[in-house]
Amino acid sequence: MTDKLTDAERMELIDPLLANGWTLKGENVAIEKTFTFTNFVEAFGFMTRAAIHAEKLNHHPEWSNVYKTVNVTLTTHDVDGLSALDAKLGAIMDKLAGG
Repeated sequence: MTDKLTDAERMELIDPLLANGWTLKGENVAIEKTFTFTNFVEAFGFMTRAAIHAEKLNHHPEWSNVYKTVNVTLTTHDVDGLSALDAKLGAIMDKLAGG
């Protein structure tokens, strides 16, 4: 099991994601980002690649897809907030999306 991030850990791990377009949701309980691609196939391909990483981490996003847009929310339900897994998966998603 993973632990909820402390304020110092959140600054170290989550702040770089915030600088790359993620936003905090609620009282630091989740991060969100909208990824926009050129078409549905690229959006679906991104989701497929991200799903493989999520499965390896055993940490799954809340997400939705409409045409070329993928909306992602990352949180760790077991700790009622953000964990290092959210930071790791967020960074992987940014890399997969080319950002």
